[in-house]
Amino acid sequence: MSFSSVVKEELAGIMPNARHCRVAELAALVSYGALHMQHMQHMTADRDGNDINLSLKERFDSLVRKLFTFDPDNMGEDEEEQLLRTIKADRDLIPDALILKLPCCKRAFLRGAFMACGSMTDPEKEYHLEFVTDGGRAQMIIDSLMFFGIEAKSVERKKYNVVYVKDSDRIVDILNVIEAHVALMDFENVRILKDMRNSVNRRVNCETANIGKTITAAGRQIEDINYLRESHAFDKLSRELQETAMLRLEYPDSSLAELGSLHDRPVGRSGVNHRLAKLSEIAQQMREENVK
Repeated sequence: MSFSSVVKEELAGIMPNARHCRVAELAALVSYGALHMQHMQHMTADRDGNDINLSLKERFDSLVRKLFTFDPDNMGEDEEEQLLRTIKADRDLIPDALILKLPCCKRAFLRGAFMACGSMTDPEKEYHLEFVTDGGRAQMIIDSLMFFGIEAKSVERKKYNVVYVKDSDRIVDILNVIEAHVALMDFENVRILKDMRNSVNRRVNCETANIGKTITAAGRQIEDINYLRESHAFDKLSRELQETAMLRLEYPDSSLAELGSLHDRPVGRSGVNHRLAKLSEIAQQMREENVK
């Protein structure tokens, strides 16, 4: 089951207590599902390419039975007119913004919109939540999300307008607004694990880079020390420089701090670095003199 299906399955189990919230959610189901009054079915494909039966008819039926006395499976023109008047929708099935005056109604409306035309990518792959609709309906979603401080973007995709969010924090906010709390926790768990993996990978990459630098630097230092020994200049060095040089030859993979602790009289990291730099400087001067 895709992550979208998991979210929608959870949302299908929520029934608003207030009549006005039920009206708002029903309005979203009808409008965004582009539903025919007698054939309330809608098939779409999620971003993983899997066909998902959104079970909108079941949701539609349950809301209709809560709001009206007629059977949703036997709706005539009079019943359809009554339904449209209740959700304040025109013949294009676009509801009036008056049904969204209360924050709770905006939540219900967004919940219905997600069930009808929303989808989410599996957070293991990427962070992406979207609503696929048309221009006027897209703006109602954008405005409703903005009421809760959630900024969404919109783009045209073929003949549709797609309202989408890619920021993980905003996706969490949307799941909270539409009251998909279980899915929210699942999303957060995935995000925490991904952040931990990314942090570990960054640390490993950093440490690998540092090890590489240490090995490269140690290789140059050993080359300079051997040059001094071959040039018979080693015996002319101070006892401190000789001790550091021999330790570097004996422990080529050790860090500066480790080398410092191996001295007869422990030397700090900066002190070891200074001595090795001095050895390299002397070796370089000798090379230049030999070239002349």
